[in-house]
This record gives sequence, structure tokens and C-alpha cells, in this order.
Amino acid sequence: MATATTQGARAHARAQQGARADAMPFVPASSWPAPPCEAGHLVWAETVAGGNYTHRVLARGTELRLTDLGGDACAHLLLFVADRPWERLNVADTVKVQWNAYLGEGRLLLSDQGRVLASVIADTSGRHDTLCGTSALAWNTRRYGDGTPQSGSPAGRELFKLAAAKNGLAPRDLPPSLSFFQGVEVRDDGSVDFTGSAGPGASVTLRAEQDVTVLLANVPHPADPRDAYTSTPLEVLAWRGEATRSGDPLWEATPEGHRAFLNTAEFLAARGIA
Repeated sequence: MATATTQGARAHARAQQGARADAMPFVPASSWPAPPCEAGHLVWAETVAGGNYTHRVLARGTELRLTDLGGDACAHLLLFVADRPWERLNVADTVKVQWNAYLGEGRLLLSDQGRVLASVIADTSGRHDTLCGTSALAWNTRRYGDGTPQSGSPAGRELFKLAAAKNGLAPRDLPPSLSFFQGVEVRDDGSVDFTGSAGPGASVTLRAEQDVTVLLANVPHPADPRDAYTSTPLEVLAWRGEATRSGDPLWEATPEGHRAFLNTAEFLAARGIA
């Protein structure tokens, strides 16, 4: 189809309606070919290509499932309270408050205010990281030859900058991130071993415990020893749900988690939210 004229370009563009790519958002989310129990409640359905990013504001109670489709995805994650972005994911507090550097089912993602941003409610991967953060421009340039967003080897922080800008945030607003699907283990001497992926199909499901802005960058883990920039698609699905409430086993799982949930509930109650 000729695109040399405005009319031809318009006709070509309109002819793409309904086309599907390997990596794309589904709009509306309910058009994603999901099981009926999820399809009718989906609010976000997207496949994020390796070396790409996405972002979304999710309501409290929303469940977010990330799936490593090809076995080489690495979902680097940042969370911000949606209307109060100065309250954000604090990976250091997430680790030290819970006395554990390893993520998995039952772990909480905490802010620096001692409140719960999200909880991990399911995990079939077990290969995650709270220690190394994401890749930076200088690192990727040295390792792959380029780390800019438009290159074939974009750095995670550079993609986070783009996602942040689309949510009114600046580079100075970006704290250290955590990552899912590519793990590390700490040796006795304090160094880390890269443990890689659990393989294709592994997933992790989070529940938003406040309204949150989600930033995701799907790029290789900075400790990945492979010479080639290796990153496969990440599936992102979110559906309506209910926030964790008093009486849920997660509230009582640990004294530290119980306190974090109380802090969250008190704050939300004062705002007339819960």
C-alpha cells in the first residue's frame, strides 16, 4: 500500500487495526485470550519485549501477575504511592524489616514509611533479587557497546527514566529497584552468585495494598555473565481484587509484617480509604 500521500499513509495506518504482535498491550485488557475467570476482570494485559518497559497506575487490591515467557525475562520493578510519589518502594527496608534478602510468596514490598505497598501472594520462580538493582547507562555501554533507550541494549535505569517521565517523575525520583526471574545468592564472603532463571513459564503475583504507580523494565540482570544482551518477553496481567485485611494469614505471618499492615491500615483509615 502506497504511503507517499497523506491519504495513503492514513489508509495504511487504519489497515493495521486488529493486527497483533509478539509484544504489545491489549486494549481493552479483556480482549486478551485469558481463561474466563480472569478475562472479565482484567485491567491490564500486555507482553513486554526484551529491552523494553511499561508502566501503569493500579488500584488498591489489584493483583498483578508477571510471567517469564521464554526463560530469560528479568522484570525490574519500582513502586510509588499513586498520589504521593515521595512514598516509594524502599528495597533496603523491604530486606531489613523482614530479616530476609530473598523474595518469595508471603514477602511484603515496603516503603520507607513502614507501610506495605504490595504483597507477594504467589511465586513459582524463586529466582529474584533485592541486592543488585538494574543496569545503568555506563555499565551497558561498557559491556554491550551502548545503553541508550533507542539502542539494541538499553539499560534498565534509562528505561525507568522514560517510564517515570510519563508519570510526572524525574530521574531523582528513582530509587534502587528489585527484580524478578533472575536470581542471585550471597556467598559467605559477601560476593554474589548469579543463579539465573527458573525457566519458561515461571510467574510471580503481587497484590497492591495501596493505589500504586508501577514501573517495569524488562532488561538483562546486571550480574548475568552472558556476553550477548539476552532478554525475552515478559507477560503482564492485572485484574481486580481485594486488598489484604485483618484476619488474612499474611497479616499475622510475622510481627514485622503485622506492624507494617497496621501502619498501612491506620494511614488509609485516616484518609477515609479503609
